[in-house]
Amino acid sequence: MSRNQSMTVLNPATLNSAENIDETPIYQIQQIYELSKSAFDTWKEKSVKERLSFIRKLKNVMFDRMDEIIEVIANDTGKVKVEAVTADVMPVLDAIAFLEKTAEKSLAARRVQTPAHFWGKKSYIEYMARGTVLVISPWNYPLQLAMVPMLNALIAGNSVILKPSEVTPLVGKYIEHLFMLAEFPKGLVQVAHGGKDVGAALTRGKPDYIFFTGSVATGKKIQEEASKALIPTTLELGGKDPILIFADANLDRAAKGAAWGAFTNSGQVCMSSERIYVEQSVYEEFLEKLQSETLMLKQGTDLNDDIGSMTYRGQIDVMKEQLEEAMAGGARLITGSIPRDWDLSQGLFIPPTIVVDVHQKMKLVQEETFGPVVTVMPFQSEEEAIELANDSIYGLNASVWSKDLKKAKRVVSKLVTGNAVINDVMISVVNHHLPFGGVKQSGIGKYHGKHGIRVFCHEKSVFLDRGKKNTEIQWYPYQNKYPKIRSFLKLLFRKKSKKSSRTS
Repeated sequence: MSRNQSMTVLNPATLNSAENIDETPIYQIQQIYELSKSAFDTWKEKSVKERLSFIRKLKNVMFDRMDEIIEVIANDTGKVKVEAVTADVMPVLDAIAFLEKTAEKSLAARRVQTPAHFWGKKSYIEYMARGTVLVISPWNYPLQLAMVPMLNALIAGNSVILKPSEVTPLVGKYIEHLFMLAEFPKGLVQVAHGGKDVGAALTRGKPDYIFFTGSVATGKKIQEEASKALIPTTLELGGKDPILIFADANLDRAAKGAAWGAFTNSGQVCMSSERIYVEQSVYEEFLEKLQSETLMLKQGTDLNDDIGSMTYRGQIDVMKEQLEEAMAGGARLITGSIPRDWDLSQGLFIPPTIVVDVHQKMKLVQEETFGPVVTVMPFQSEEEAIELANDSIYGLNASVWSKDLKKAKRVVSKLVTGNAVINDVMISVVNHHLPFGGVKQSGIGKYHGKHGIRVFCHEKSVFLDRGKKNTEIQWYPYQNKYPKIRSFLKLLFRKKSKKSSRTS
């Protein structure tokens, strides 16, 4: 790759050219890692309180440039400004607030219990930064899904290299600008711009940890490369998230929630509600309500519009293939239009589409769509609803709707998913007190919460003795010790066993 190679940025909602951004030359990757390691050596020695002072300054910079940030996100992604502020900017500010309240305590040494037969000793866990963390972020929420893991890695004492998506490079460039304005130490936060070649070179550069958010296919490639050097990873991947709506649910609320869950950010959310299952007795009633809610949505770029454009043209081809296969198999649309009628000449706007008369084996039901398309199917029983929801290679999020909370909780407990919401959709991800991550092919590992800070640390186990005794009973010589040790163990564990039986 030459120094002069660049990416041309198009606004997907207007198809107007914005600017060109230079890609990071591959030959600079080694230098980036060297600078990152040098910065880490200094940063790790700072206290959590000192690190927080930089992050607070970053927060102030974001407040001062709020409108500018929102404009960049909207122009780069095609999403409406309401979604840019609520789903990209607000979660980052909320993450900072969470770190301000919890980081010092989360990273403090944590005392744990020591077995009774080691009387006089103490045990604790301390948290040690890993080193250089590589964050590879996606294009659907380009600020939030880059900044949140970056901030957690930084507060834990690591240096960070960010590889933002080449689909939304303006946001990646602006993130670089924000950290510069906040005057973070040189080399601590570096941004490498470019496509898959840059990402692959960064992965081969042997960071100390990789945090990737994106597709299953790319996640598998990263995991394969990371395994060669035993580099630990967090992989936040795709989803095909189900909504289960029971007959006793508040159908008006469920229809509004399902419409938002399916079409927010033009359906480009790993937790989009792509599969809706409705109890047969209220299927037609719910379908009518969902159709009504969907037909009221406004597409465009104005402040009062509801749905922006698609961000990545390549995803439109995926939607087209899935829809055409489904319609060939008997599916029909009750909102939206067939792919051959899509007009993409003025912007990447796909109308919100509800598909019925589908069956479970269709690609549209089994594969991630990542666009404003949702399927709706009936079910007969609670057991069938659970079976349909779990019939997926994914397990990221799920939504259960019922006024019977006992039933809703029972159903949630049987769903194979990393996250679940009752009588709402997707919202669990914005609670930074809850861990977030998927199961099955939706990913490996979790972040958010205290775990989201500690995942960027090594856990160091420490066993402490004051060092006053000259010897220990288990040390050499063993002469005449066996009877004493045997008697002590019988006394110790027999007492514990009797105590357990009395309390059971």
